[in-house]
Amino acid sequence: MTILIQNGRIINPATGMDEVADLYVEEGKVAEIGQSLSKQADKTIDAKGCFVMPGFIDLHVHFRDPGFEAKEDIFTGMNSAAHGGYTTVLTMPNTRPVVDNPDVVNYVHQKAKSGNCINVLQVGAITKGQRGEELADIEGMAKAGIPAISEDGKSVMNAQVYREAMKIAAKLNIPVLAHCEDINLVNGGVMNEDTKSEELGMPGITNAVEDIIIARDIMLSKETGAQLHLCHCSTVESVNMVESAKKGGLKVTGEVCPHHFTLTSEDITEYVPQIEAGIMIPQDTDADTNYKMNPPLRTKADVLRLKEGLRDNIMDVISTDHAPHTFKEKNTSMKKAPFGIVGLETAACLNYSELVLQGYLTPMQMAEKMSSNPAKVIGIDKGDIAPGKVADIVIFDPNETYKIDKNTFASKGRNTPFHGREVTGKVKCTICSGRVVYEA
Repeated sequence: MTILIQNGRIINPATGMDEVADLYVEEGKVAEIGQSLSKQADKTIDAKGCFVMPGFIDLHVHFRDPGFEAKEDIFTGMNSAAHGGYTTVLTMPNTRPVVDNPDVVNYVHQKAKSGNCINVLQVGAITKGQRGEELADIEGMAKAGIPAISEDGKSVMNAQVYREAMKIAAKLNIPVLAHCEDINLVNGGVMNEDTKSEELGMPGITNAVEDIIIARDIMLSKETGAQLHLCHCSTVESVNMVESAKKGGLKVTGEVCPHHFTLTSEDITEYVPQIEAGIMIPQDTDADTNYKMNPPLRTKADVLRLKEGLRDNIMDVISTDHAPHTFKEKNTSMKKAPFGIVGLETAACLNYSELVLQGYLTPMQMAEKMSSNPAKVIGIDKGDIAPGKVADIVIFDPNETYKIDKNTFASKGRNTPFHGREVTGKVKCTICSGRVVYEA
């Protein structure tokens, strides 16, 4: 299929290009970029007023497949990603069974390929069953195509086991994606420990829960030479430690999620009764569990530092931590509900509204943190729409203003605190390997 994209503002961090031009796609690749291209095409798209950027890459999603398909499956997850402008995603291994061997890796990759939508790369677990005791078959999974290892959903609390995993990752030249949480310090916490948690009578999670493990992991990365990528950073000190590690020449990168630079614990609202199948479902708490996530929403000081970290290129990547749950699971008390929100279909508009329009990021930096930088972290030849590169492209309208409606999501998950929020910026078209996989 040939595609001619006309009159778009082409933003390509890999080459520094930022200008209005036409882009021609042929045989799955970007064939030509230029002014007023005269090409016959199977499909012509007028992108006037829109950004034409490399397809977004999300280093951190949960598709829940295998084992938890009621929440999401690979097909609905891919469709949700395409709606959000994503052409490549990394799925986390905390499934059932855990992705701790090549067979489960192959299952995910084969199922994703059969969906013929976007690129899905399965991350391998660090330990067997994610029990933190014995290393998983990391080398076998690497041969099966994992781009990274992670124990996401928890930290490997045994530092010796974790150190051995890092040594293997360094040898294989794959990054370690770190969920940083000292489980012993969590102590049943469900939200940030501050005046809001006191007001709601909820057990709190301090910044130290995250910061202590970040410090440990950076030290282990230095010792082993492993490439460390810190997931969903949420605190002032997380940014400060990434900055210090980089100044020290360490192979450390950091990621921030839209909910952590958009909301604070003060935004947590009272519970509004919900209806499913015409029946009012009661909830035994006065807080909305759509705001329950891990790490939790922090303070204004933390949010400001995260924004500064992204602005100053201390923090490299914006990921979603897309974590769908069923209505029934979330519609319970704050103490009982699982952590997590969906994010694939709200990330681009939140990034543009909260960061670009507020002057923290340029459109070029938005493309860097959502595409070219994630590609660099995992060492793939993507995040670049120069001629000759694979045509993974997103067309984004920076002018359209609307309200987020969770009922229109392609994801099975509706667990979002952003329902009804007014935002600016909308994904209009997603092209993966030269195929249109989503069009508004």
